[in-house]
Amino acid sequence: MMRKKQILLVFLAAVLVLPSFLVSAATSETISTTASEENNPASGTFTSKDEVVYAALSPNGIMEEIYVVNIFEVLEPGTIIDYGNYTSVKNLTNLSTIEQSGNKIELDAPEGKFFYQGNMKNERLPWNFAISYYLDGEEIDPASLPGKDGHVQIKIETTANEGVETTFYENYLLQISLTLDTDLFRNIEAEDASMANAGKNKQITFTGMPEEDGEFVVEADVTEFEMKGIEIAAVPYNMSFDGPDMDDMTGDMESLTDAIRQINEGVFDLNNGVIDLNSGVFELRNGSAEFQGGMTEINDASTELIDGSAMINEALATINEAVGENTIDFDFEIIDMSELEQLPNSLSQLANGIDETADVLASIHETYSEAYASLDEAMQNIPEYDISDEDIERLYESGVDEEIIDQLVETYHAARQASGTYDRLKEGLDTVDTRLGEMAASSKQVSEILKVVSVELESALEDMDLADITDSFTQLEEGMAELSSSYNEFHNGLLSYTNGVAELSNGYNELHSGIVQLSNGTDELESGVGELYDGTNELYESTNRLPDQMKEEIDKMIAEFDRSDFEPVSFVSADNNEINSVQFVIRTENISMDEAEETTEEEEEKSFWQKLWDLFFG
Repeated sequence: MMRKKQILLVFLAAVLVLPSFLVSAATSETISTTASEENNPASGTFTSKDEVVYAALSPNGIMEEIYVVNIFEVLEPGTIIDYGNYTSVKNLTNLSTIEQSGNKIELDAPEGKFFYQGNMKNERLPWNFAISYYLDGEEIDPASLPGKDGHVQIKIETTANEGVETTFYENYLLQISLTLDTDLFRNIEAEDASMANAGKNKQITFTGMPEEDGEFVVEADVTEFEMKGIEIAAVPYNMSFDGPDMDDMTGDMESLTDAIRQINEGVFDLNNGVIDLNSGVFELRNGSAEFQGGMTEINDASTELIDGSAMINEALATINEAVGENTIDFDFEIIDMSELEQLPNSLSQLANGIDETADVLASIHETYSEAYASLDEAMQNIPEYDISDEDIERLYESGVDEEIIDQLVETYHAARQASGTYDRLKEGLDTVDTRLGEMAASSKQVSEILKVVSVELESALEDMDLADITDSFTQLEEGMAELSSSYNEFHNGLLSYTNGVAELSNGYNELHSGIVQLSNGTDELESGVGELYDGTNELYESTNRLPDQMKEEIDKMIAEFDRSDFEPVSFVSADNNEINSVQFVIRTENISMDEAEETTEEEEEKSFWQKLWDLFFG
């Protein structure tokens, strides 16, 4: 205790003597410096200047205090001129006086680092900060928050401060940090924020990008609310970007665009093939309609043909029977020989009609075969690329217009579906091709048979002379028997033929109905494939520059965030030069109980000697 008292007495003596000594020394130094400057004034030089702007905000984000710490890297000691709209300045390096005249600041700086502080009033930051607090969904004054329980929400909004140099808003990154005591705060949520543990505290950091207004929200359940001030740092956004390796990416895109090109070319060939097919099927439909009409007429005529042939057959049988019984009436009025003589001509005309039908069928078959071959070639030209879902997803992520990508995917699936449908229908199309050829050949055979029968019947009728019957009755009897027998066979064959014609006509009605449906289908197919080609062509034209467009977009995106050409400017005055960096350190007031204020009041009540005692011996 005695030792402490001795130290105290020595210290008090020093305190009593020190002021006069300091005044004397300062005066002496000032005189010496002034005399030196008058005799040899020196102008100092500096290589760079940094500005650190410190700002204190209310809990709501309202400016309360702002000052700037200026840092010079002095190359040659001497007088340095700086500029700033300060209400007062303070030397933070030594005891030399800083002269202030309006916005002009004159200081005597030694070599090395030199610091001085400039206090400002009514100065505005480049950003506006609006901070709102909500408790259980209701907005609340932050002064009323300490000690409260419930669900709290803190919303921080940042916007550009109009009228302030825009360089900082356009080129600076904001880092907004909140420190929450996990003994008080639980179930903390902060979208788009990074969270880190710092002891028992949870550090929450938001990032505000240059040239962007921001809205940041923190929510939590709290007990006895108390929170440290929100810290905001603003620094130049000087993140460097290395351009990505575009070779693999553009290679994939080129493969994709090449696939789109081949699909488009395949759809083009498909479209032409379908046009040819539809044209051929349309001709087939018209020819089939004509053929159907001819078959109907032939079928309708068959009834009359059979009836006439039956009468002739019956007449010949009657004549043969009468001749055989020697009871023939030589008047022959019961027989209409003119009808018999017309039969070969009728059969010949029928054969010619069937010939024409066969020619129509052959023409239809040729047209169908050509159209079918064109369709088959077009369908075979559809690429068989298998584009995976991963490829499609990568295309969606490339930044290409999604409407174009949707068309591409729709085109791809439509082409694959068209190819699959064609594979399933190919067997039926082959069958139609084969049956048309068989029908044309069969019709030709029927025509040839009828022609043979017509010639033989005409020859038989020419050899038969009824005037000689009375003289050659025996010859007549034999001839009539042979004619009756031959004609009966012909009549039976004619019955078979007409039955076949009836079946063919009925069957062809169904075939024609199918051809009509086929024509309607190919017409719709032509329209659909035409639209498909329009879509793939538009898609190809939109994506053929996809690799270049992708590179341009990436370069554009990098350029938006590249601040490599940013030149720092002074926050306090445009007259300042050699600016190396300007940083902002901003903090809001703590929101806490009144303990700090009570402690401050107690300290203010202590005397100077009590404070001095606490400083050295407390």
